Amino acid sequence: MNTLNNFLFIALPYTALIVFLVGSIYRYRQVKFGVSSLSSQFLEGRKLFWGIVPFHLGILIVFFGHLIAFLFPKTTLLWNSHPVRLIILEVSAFSFGICVFVGLVALFARRISNARVRRVTNGMDLVVEILLLAQVVLGLWIAFGYRWGSSWFAADLTPYLWSIFKLNPEIGAISAMPWVIKLHIVGAFLLVLIIPFSRLVHFLVAPLHYIWRPYQVVIWNWSKDKVRDPRTAWTEHRPRNN
Repeated sequence: MNTLNNFLFIALPYTALIVFLVGSIYRYRQVKFGVSSLSSQFLEGRKLFWGIVPFHLGILIVFFGHLIAFLFPKTTLLWNSHPVRLIILEVSAFSFGICVFVGLVALFARRISNARVRRVTNGMDLVVEILLLAQVVLGLWIAFGYRWGSSWFAADLTPYLWSIFKLNPEIGAISAMPWVIKLHIVGAFLLVLIIPFSRLVHFLVAPLHYIWRPYQVVIWNWSKDKVRDPRTAWTEHRPRNN
């Protein structure tokens, strides 16, 4: 059992972090235009909207919630020292977890049910979505079955994660945790491991500068209704054959 724990919580994290760092740099330098989510919105947009919006909204809140507990464990524990604040935090986190789950199910159903989207789907896309779905299910299971996760995350998981970055891994607390929590941790490192080989890499080049970039002014010289009418020719005057 010690050997398995050493592999899962020492060898795997370092392997994942090294592959993520080296692989992401290599991919960006070699195939810059391949660092993209390769949007399929032009193939089908209605179902995509109902999947992508709840997924991204939920995943951002859940991710930053984990990040805050990792960076500020003492502040997190201080916040949770008041029962009402703790309950608000736990209920909010669980609600956004449900939001991620609903979005992922909608995206997965769209990917396998729409023939046009299925044509541009590769094996890694399915691996990523299945792994993400498993992570969300495990996370909801943990949140429901092992209450007050924000507190024991800050108290037990944060010291372990910092020990990884300090090159002095301490896995005593992790080794004693229930198997469902261990699977959730392993799943997180597996996601980090496959980022350079999947569309997940696009978050590294998110266009955050758009937030403060000046607005782009678009001026229509034609009537928008006329331009969008399929009967309208591509040019103002139809070309004539010689």
